[in-house]
Amino acid sequence: MARKSKKMLQVEKKFRQPLEELLPRLINEKGLTDTANELGLSKATLGYWLLKLQIRVVRVALKPDEEIRVTLRRD
Repeated sequence: MARKSKKMLQVEKKFRQPLEELLPRLINEKGLTDTANELGLSKATLGYWLLKLQIRVVRVALKPDEEIRVTLRRD
């Protein structure tokens, strides 16, 4: 587990959730820019947190008739 900064711990306390759960949920719901704004961060800081916490953000482009399925693997 990555060592968390004071700001990271403050965000976890405010949202009562570990960043490892909070960030993917917010990014999926709101996107990177709105997530950074809601957390009071720059996009660069959010990007650094994602790298530090090993959270992957994947962007996919699909043709109009294509679909994608996402499966979660819990280790």
